[in-house]
Amino acid sequence: MKLPKFLLGDNTDFPSAIFIVHTEFPRFVLNLENDEVEWLEEFSDEDRDELAVETERLIGEATEFYDREVARYEE
Repeated sequence: MKLPKFLLGDNTDFPSAIFIVHTEFPRFVLNLENDEVEWLEEFSDEDRDELAVETERLIGEATEFYDREVARYEE
């Protein structure tokens, strides 16, 4: 099965949170309520420096995805 790069998620246990799941490497869940990121991968110390740069780009993409999806709901 081919998954989309980003998925929207919610959970009634976290009623004010909106989650974006990034399904490609490096996989993570972003909580838009507080901008917390939960990584679904293990990283070596060497990877952490590169990850810092990549994280900023991916969070930007995730936010753009969310804005696009919300705009589509409003149509």
